[in-house]
This record gives sequence, structure tokens and C-alpha cells, in this order.
Amino acid sequence: MSFSLLQGIVSAPVLFFGLGVLAGIVRSNLSVPRSISQFLSIFLMMAIGLKGGMALRAEGALSADFAATLGFGILFGLLQPVIGYGLLKFTTSLERATAAATAAHYGSVSVVTFATAVSYLDLHHVAYAGYIVAVVAAMEAPAIISGLMLARDQERPHKFSHLLAETATNGAVLLLIGALVIGTVVGSAKMTSVSAFFIDPFQGILCLFLLDMGLTVSRNLKHIRQFSPALLAFGLYMPLIGAALGMGASHLIGLDVGTTFLFTVLCASASYIAVPAAMRVALPQAQQAIYIPMSLAVTFPFNILIGIPLYSYLTSQ
Repeated sequence: MSFSLLQGIVSAPVLFFGLGVLAGIVRSNLSVPRSISQFLSIFLMMAIGLKGGMALRAEGALSADFAATLGFGILFGLLQPVIGYGLLKFTTSLERATAAATAAHYGSVSVVTFATAVSYLDLHHVAYAGYIVAVVAAMEAPAIISGLMLARDQERPHKFSHLLAETATNGAVLLLIGALVIGTVVGSAKMTSVSAFFIDPFQGILCLFLLDMGLTVSRNLKHIRQFSPALLAFGLYMPLIGAALGMGASHLIGLDVGTTFLFTVLCASASYIAVPAAMRVALPQAQQAIYIPMSLAVTFPFNILIGIPLYSYLTSQ
């Protein structure tokens, strides 16, 4: 697999994301109804889970690579918020709770960024290990725990068991795991009856979803105008730190190129769904106007427009 950076940018899903951002900037009346947006999100989670499950079924027994990748995923989920928190405290004036909440986003994952990366591999007919979908689900909770531990001097009393239960029952996590199990149990041979709905339209549905995400990003751009240069820079270099960790671990394990690319994308991404929901409950004093636009309006578009083609180029060398 050998890609140029231009190949990653010039693709239909990425261009539709850019169109959404542009539409928001010029204040077009273009919009995607919330109900449609929710449907698109559910579709992507189910399709990714089913594809991963079918690939896992085809691979047979779980491998040592899966165990190692899962272990590194959990480790980085705990470690990256610590790194991010240290950098934020050193370079910005954010108070402890907001710095911890912001850093927690960078140990977790963005499923939409992952879906775009999967689409990227599918377009180029590059195989990857199905177990990586299970790693996606496993990387949500550790970052939340790490972020709360970093903010423990100021947080409200809460039970970690309750937070873990909320994370495990989060809609995206539950749907991913459930679809993964169903795909594994059923297998590709018996999925032909629904593949025309879940597998074939994946690229088109992703285009629609990224168009909606572009509109969402454009609505959050007003918040980042108030960010300091150091805070903006964090949203750009922190994913590169995560990508370096992911690539290093992948080469240490000996993963194939496709799985290395996806694990790198996971480590480089930042949550804007599961972690914000947890932080709103556990750290109400943290500033949502900082951590939500940081992950959604800075890191997410960076990864979609620049990160994915950059990571694919580096992992293919």
C-alpha cells in the first residue's frame, strides 16, 4: 500500500465534509434534520460492527496480535490524557478541571474518524483485522477514568462503577459491540441478505454523515476564536503524539499495514460524544466551551482533512 497525501484528501467523503464546513461558513440554509443525522450515526455503527464481526469470524481464533493491540489501546487510553494534561498545564492557563476534561478527550476515540479511515481502506482495497472494532469499544472507558483521576481534587463525589456502567451502555459503544458479536456469530456467508443495505451503501451514507459533521463543525468555529494560540496548537499537535504512539506500538506488535493505519487513527482521534457526556455529569465545573470545540472543531477536521492521509502515507512506508 503506497499513498500520496493528495489521495487521502481527494475522496468523496472528505470533500463532502469540506462542503458542509463551507456551507456553514457562508451561512447557507443547508441542513440535515436531526432525525436523519441520528439514523446515519446508527447505520455507521451497525455497518462497522458487522464488517468487523464478519472479518473476525473469517480470521478464526483470537490471536496474540489482538490481545497486544487491545492492551496497548487500554494503556494509551489511560496514558494520553496524562500527557495531554501535562502539556495543557504547562502551555495554557486552564484550571485543573477543564484541563483534565479536555485531556480526557484525547485518550478516547472518534468513531466517525475511524469510519472515515475504514472507508479509506475500503476504497483502496486494503485488508485489516476485524478485531480492531473491539479495540474501538475498549478505548472509551480508560480515558474517562484517567481524566477523572487527574481532576480528582475538584470533582464531585461519584462512583467509578456508575461511570463505567454509563460508558458501557453508551449507545455507540453498545451498538458497536452488539453488531460485532452479531457479525461474528452470523458470518459473511449468512449476511448476504442484508449486505446490500449495510455494506454496499457504506460510502454514500458516510458522505451524508460527513456533510452533516461539516455543518456541525462550522457552527462551533465561533468558539475557537476565543482560544489562545497555545490552546489551538494543542488540538493540532496532540493527535500527532497519539499517532506516533499508535504507529510505534503497531510496529512493535507486527501488525499488518491496514490494521496499523486504523490503530494509528484511533490513537490520534479525540472523542466528541462519549467523553463530553461523561464530563458533563462528573465535572460540571469544567468549561464545555473549551473541550467540546477543541475536539470537534479543531482536532476532528484536522484528522479528517490532514491526519488520515498523513497517517496512511507514513504507515505505508
